[in-house]
Amino acid sequence: MRQSQLFTKTRREAPKDEVAKNAQLLIRAGYIHKEMAGVYSYLPLGMRVLRKIETIIREEMNSIGGQEVLLTALQNPDIWEESGRWSDKEVDVWFKTALANGSPLGLGWTHEEELTAIAREYVFSYRDLPFYPYQIQTKFRNEVRAKSGIMRGREFLMKDLYSFSADTESHAAFYEQCAEAYLRVFNRVGIGAQTYRTFASGGAFSKYSDEFQTVSEAGEDVIYINRDRGVAINEEVYSQEVLADLGLVEGELEKTKSIEVGNIFNLGTRFSEALGLRFRGEDGTEQPVVMGSYGIGPTRLMGTIVEVLADERGIVWPEAVAPFKIHLVEISGGDESVKQYANTLYTDLTKQGVEVLYDDREVRAGEKFADSDLLGLPYRVLISKKTIEEGGVEVTYRQKGETVFVSRDQIFSL
Repeated sequence: MRQSQLFTKTRREAPKDEVAKNAQLLIRAGYIHKEMAGVYSYLPLGMRVLRKIETIIREEMNSIGGQEVLLTALQNPDIWEESGRWSDKEVDVWFKTALANGSPLGLGWTHEEELTAIAREYVFSYRDLPFYPYQIQTKFRNEVRAKSGIMRGREFLMKDLYSFSADTESHAAFYEQCAEAYLRVFNRVGIGAQTYRTFASGGAFSKYSDEFQTVSEAGEDVIYINRDRGVAINEEVYSQEVLADLGLVEGELEKTKSIEVGNIFNLGTRFSEALGLRFRGEDGTEQPVVMGSYGIGPTRLMGTIVEVLADERGIVWPEAVAPFKIHLVEISGGDESVKQYANTLYTDLTKQGVEVLYDDREVRAGEKFADSDLLGLPYRVLISKKTIEEGGVEVTYRQKGETVFVSRDQIFSL
């Protein structure tokens, strides 16, 4: 991509009503566009980041047997009436609408009901279990407040996986596999060192559920971390009884704010009982399917990466999710030989499959450097008359803040 052809532009200021750092930086850098509170559009650079995050999530979900589906955003109230979750008294985040004939519809905020209803047409015997469908789909939640940028939206992407098992033992085994896969996701996107598996309320279905919390002052949660064990407890369940139950000691815990980047829940037979999802077991008896749900928000994850890793100059993308690997910056001062050198290098890199954003704009060097810092690509490769005369290029590592001089050939092995 030539930066001169990128229709988005950087800007000095974010919207005055935007208070979240992630949204301020992403808007200024041209990754997203704010439509209204809690609703954002994703522009070319933002889409590239989002798709890379999605790819990592897909790979990890597929590795544990996930099967990708795409369910509808429009929801039939009938199945939600069966579970008791259509009522606004039970669920206060519904966006509801209606067909032209007046028939009510909802915009999906989660999909336990719809998938359970679908499974009724395919599950009859224990031989049909287990299976693990998942999707990456737009969700709608009528949040009372949406002041955390893309970390808490009213319209957002969610990866939601649902497990359907014959018994609690096989369910528990998959539950742990999914927890491990989540930790791999967070490691791969660059926030694993700051993210902890966190004990939280299990509601009506189990003693605990698991959240995955990333340490950040921008977070809405408070957790207590045991860094040696790599686990934490959400403040909502923190008590001496819970500490004893988990074998944790109060003096070994660190209190901090955090961002919830994922969660996994034991659902038991709550939805299978309500919607009549039953199967015939090996002993011939009819039994309800044991279920679980597992969520990661790719858009929330993108915002969290910005919150946690950005510095005073701008965004800092880990290489695995950066929109481009290299930001090729040409400082020619009108010298055609410098432009030609940069053009040739850009062509050679792209032919080798290297993802390059080439700043070929006719603007001041200071503006190019400031934009490069704001955009946050892993490597800035600077070409100028001076670097050419010295026989190479200048490479700045965005995350480390280090600058080195390397030969032209060495760029291909960054």
